[in-house]
Formats: sequence, C-alpha cells, structure tokens
Amino acid sequence: MTALVLVDLQNDFMPGGSLAVSGGDEVIAVANALIPRYGLVVATQDWHPSEHVSFAANHPGRSPGDMVEVHGLPQELWPPHCVQGTPGAGFHADLEVDRVDEVVRKGVDPDIDSYSTFFDNARLRATGLEQLLREHGIDEVHLMGLATDFCVRFSVLDAVDLGFDTVVVEDGCRGVELEGGDSARALDEMREAGARIVGSGELL
Repeated sequence: MTALVLVDLQNDFMPGGSLAVSGGDEVIAVANALIPRYGLVVATQDWHPSEHVSFAANHPGRSPGDMVEVHGLPQELWPPHCVQGTPGAGFHADLEVDRVDEVVRKGVDPDIDSYSTFFDNARLRATGLEQLLREHGIDEVHLMGLATDFCVRFSVLDAVDLGFDTVVVEDGCRGVELEGGDSARALDEMREAGARIVGSGELL
C-alpha cells in the first residue's frame, strides 16, 4: 500500500510568509490533484515553540543564515517560523485539508531542530510517522512539499533508510536555495540513495 506525505505546506513557507520558499504556493495544486489517488494521506507540520533553537532571534548577536553549534550539532539559524498555534503554522488555505487523513508535527522540542518528517536532527526522537505508516501497512511512500533541499531531502533519505520504497514528486517540491543549485543537488542525493524522482503526471 502507498501513502502520500505532504511536507510542510504551511503559510510561513509560502510567498509572504516569514520563511518564504519561492513558488511554494505553486505546489498546492499538485497536492490537491494527487490526494484522491491515495488510501492514506499524511500532512506534516513544523510546530515550533517560540523559544526554538533554530530561531536566530533566540541567539543574541546572530542573524538568519548564520551557522552555530547546538548540543554538538550544526544548526542553521532561521527567522521565527511556524510557531505553534500561529497563522503562519497553519496549512495553506487552498490545501484540501479535509481530505488529509493524518497530521504529523515535528520540531516540537525547543532544543533540537527536525528537518526530517521521521526524526529530529539527532535521530533521538521519532515523530511517529514511521509507526503510523507501519500500522497502515504502508510499504511505499510518495513525498512532495517544502523544501526540496531541507525537509523533503531529509525525509526522503530517512524513508529510504527505513526500507520504504520512496518516490519524490519533483513538480510538487520547491527549494530554499541558500546557494544556487541546492535543490538539484538534493534531488541527485535522493536519487543516489535509492529514491525514484517522478513528475506528478506519472502518478495521475
């Protein structure tokens, strides 16, 4: 059985959001077209407390884009985003959330970031996504969302590592692109790890 995982289709990652991904809103139509094709649809949310370690505002003298070390792990600093209960943490208004079966939240621990939809960045805490997929008899996952070079990338690599047949819906993803070519490099890394990269047209 196959599940669709929609990664972080939240307002703060959309144009006008605090951590906007260029063209992020363009993937909503792809998500809505795909949703009816799957027996299980999971949407993930960044769900950060206001004191989250990834926020540059919580590191005096630091700015978004700076790299620091936290608990022995490298940490990219970002503007505050997807703070629990705020409009920015909500799903894009056009996403057909009534057809989403489950929501999995990540990044809830103030002391560690969680790019992957499966684990925090130290792989100390699971989000519950793997357990949910196993309980539903899922052996193949199709992922799309934001952003290609961060949360999609880490989620896909973990999905492959966990033994799921893993497919990336390329036209359903957009990247942050801190450096030009980051998204293309991320797709290459996912492909080399064993994921299949497809267009949504192949699945419709």
